Amino acid sequence: MHLLSEREQAGGRIFASFLTQLLRNYIFGSTVAVLGVGGIVVFSTLSIPANERFLLGIIMISSLLIMFVCELFVFYRQLRPIQAIFKNAHPTSEQLKTAYLQTHQFPTLAVKRTFGPHFLGLLLPAVSMAFAFIKLGFLKLPYSYIGIAAAVALMIASMHAMIEFFLSSKAIRPVVTFIRDQHKQLYMQDITLGGRVLVSIRTKFRLSAFLIGTLPLLLFGLASQIRLDHLQSEGTMAYWQWAGIILIIGVIYSLLGASLLSRSIEDPIHTIQNGMSSVQAGNFNSSAADVYSDEFSKLVAGFNHMVNGLKEREQRNNQLLQSYFMTLAAALDARDTYTAGHSTRVARFSVQIGRLDGWSESDIDILHKTALLHDIGKIGVRDAVLLKEGRLTDEEFDQIKLHPVLGENILKQIEPADAMADLLPGVRSHHERYDGKGYPDGLAGTDIPLFGRAIAIADAFDAMTSDRPYRKGMTYERALSIIEDGKGTQWDPKLAQLFIDSLREKANEGEEAS
Repeated sequence: MHLLSEREQAGGRIFASFLTQLLRNYIFGSTVAVLGVGGIVVFSTLSIPANERFLLGIIMISSLLIMFVCELFVFYRQLRPIQAIFKNAHPTSEQLKTAYLQTHQFPTLAVKRTFGPHFLGLLLPAVSMAFAFIKLGFLKLPYSYIGIAAAVALMIASMHAMIEFFLSSKAIRPVVTFIRDQHKQLYMQDITLGGRVLVSIRTKFRLSAFLIGTLPLLLFGLASQIRLDHLQSEGTMAYWQWAGIILIIGVIYSLLGASLLSRSIEDPIHTIQNGMSSVQAGNFNSSAADVYSDEFSKLVAGFNHMVNGLKEREQRNNQLLQSYFMTLAAALDARDTYTAGHSTRVARFSVQIGRLDGWSESDIDILHKTALLHDIGKIGVRDAVLLKEGRLTDEEFDQIKLHPVLGENILKQIEPADAMADLLPGVRSHHERYDGKGYPDGLAGTDIPLFGRAIAIADAFDAMTSDRPYRKGMTYERALSIIEDGKGTQWDPKLAQLFIDSLREKANEGEEAS
């Protein structure tokens, strides 16, 4: 309860700080965009009597009140999923995930809020009241000024949205961290976006740079139109012919600058993303091209250093793992000097079969490891039975037949649980027969795991060609003839034929060379 209380208190402080920061951001953005830019443009540009200025002030204040009410309603609706986890002492996993995503979306929601209740809540009442006051004669302004005011309001909303987006992006970070920590504490699992992009860098940079470049020009142009109304129409037309060209050039330049700026950020990010994707796919030979001279050069160098470290660790782990398998196989073979090297030879023959059948390198690697440990279950068979030189009794042979299952059970004890999962089917099934008369499960045909079918051929071939205390090993040709006779009954016909053809071809090549 004490820990829970501390977590609740910490959550309360974080949420209160979050709300305070959002309020500060809103006041700052509104002051700069609405009251600052909007008020200065309206009141410094228009030359109107004091009573009309008073009416414009009433229109602006009334519209702002309506805007605040509408925006506050939408704001609390957007905040509700986040607020819910701070009110609940033990939120569900789904609630935390919903709040996590909602928090990440908050900057984008702030933009939608600005163009929704903020912009429309201000514009619609203001336009309606201004139109009514002009029609009633209380304001001596042209109706065209309403259109200009709407355009200025749109620009101000765009400026406010940009400020809100970037300030909110910073404000959400403590909340995101708290939600992740709470989910890990309660459900022992992290939550992330998993690479999901909610707002691309291209969109952020291009829109921001475009607004920064064009809004001052457009505001200047519209304000100038009002100030130049006292000129003759010829003068106004000439002004706009000149100003229009300047505005077009400014807009084009802003678009070009925004595009170049976003591209300079996107390119190195894509370079690193491509490298990360390659590493995630298991390719540690990939690296990011170090072709940048700014801070991204440090990031790329750090990424490449990390990949090289992972590559070295992967190579070391593979060497250790391979040594581990070889050691286990050697320990097994050491129990019987006459079968020494059996596991290694079976692994070599099995890999040969897999390559002949066109298996992938990853499958070949699993096959090799499985073949090295295929007889690991014989550790559980008594020496009196395993090392017996004469013919086995039925009871003794039944004990030998248990070794595939014993081997599977031994490998299941190795942690982590999935470390040996790919090896288990081959170890258990390497004594199954293609006709279903094998053991331990009596599987037939393609129901027998593929690794088990390959190892069965290699195991039988090495057993027949190796010397035993009670017999001499067969010749390769004699053993191949037996396997050929057993195709489709004891062994997989396709794999067996590939193995037979390969060894006979090598034998023929050896005879020709001699």
